[in-house]
Order: sequence, then structure tokens, then C-alpha cells
Amino acid sequence: MKKIFYLFALVLPVLFFTACGNKKSEGNTTQATNEAAVTTGQETVKDDESQKDIVKVALGSPDHTTLVAALKQAEYLDDLSNAGPFTVFAPTNAAFDKLPAGTVDGLMKKDKQDDLRNILEYHVSIGVFKEDMLQDGQTIGQANGDKITISKSADGKIKINGKANVIAAVPASNGLVYIIDEVLLPPTK
Repeated sequence: MKKIFYLFALVLPVLFFTACGNKKSEGNTTQATNEAAVTTGQETVKDDESQKDIVKVALGSPDHTTLVAALKQAEYLDDLSNAGPFTVFAPTNAAFDKLPAGTVDGLMKKDKQDDLRNILEYHVSIGVFKEDMLQDGQTIGQANGDKITISKSADGKIKINGKANVIAAVPASNGLVYIIDEVLLPPTK
């Protein structure tokens, strides 16, 4: 009986330290996985079969490279990759080109990130507003707290704030993207 007791006394600490060592190793793996999750988000998920989310719609469009660059600078790719639902009014590159010279470059500076975020949030509605739901004169609250106004003609053409024309509507897995030909600028406060 003493031999069994001594055997357990010798083996138990070895098993304990071995198990603890494995736990520590697993913890490091978890930590590395968590660190990777911090540096990447939903926009990095690879899925070629499901409907694309709003970010993947923008990333796949050669007409929205400026918008994608602005979303990256504002650190909003993950936000618009989430479940939503969102309605995004997505200006084309040509829309950004209509802004006064130097505007986009100025907004892409780190010290202008809050201004850039305000403008981008003015292009995002929480919820899905399909074309048949939009009415002439309707106002919709935007993510930055301001409102946009919808104009809808008898032939179904839609304008935002009386200026930006809706060129197309692209459904996404987490909402709807309206392609527009002007950048929406929030009202001055």
C-alpha cells in the first residue's frame, strides 16, 4: 500500500504540471486567436457563396474605391460588415470627384477622422428602406443624427436632399446599397 501511495505522490505532481503546461499553451493559442480577431473583422470573412454584405458590395465595385478608402480611414469596415440592417447611400468615385479640390485628401488625414466619420455616417440609415417604401418628402434619420429628405417623382426616380440621384439599388445580406451620384454633406450646425 505504501508503494502505491508513493507512486501516486510521484506521478500526481508530474501529471498536474504537465496539464498546467498544456493549459498555458492553450491560453497562448486563445490569446493569439483573440489578437488576430482584434486586427481583423467581419470584412475579412471569405464566403463566395452567400449574398455579399454591404462592405463586400463596395469592395467589389470599381466605382467605389474612394468610398472604400474613406471607410478604411474611418475604421468603419467592420461596422458595415455586421448584421445591420443598414441602408447605405454609396457615392461613386465620380461623385467624390465633384467635391472641391483637396476635400477628399483633407478628410483622409488622421486629424480629420471625426469629420470623415460624420460625413460617412450621414450616408447610413439604420434599417432597410426599399424603393417601394420611399415616399416623396419623406425624411430618414441617419447614423450621425441628422436627416435626409427623399424626393420621388411620378416615374419613380429618387433623389436624396434634392440633389443626389439614386442610380441603382443593390441588395446586400445586411441591408441595401443605393448607388448615388453626389456626396451627401451633413447640414452645418
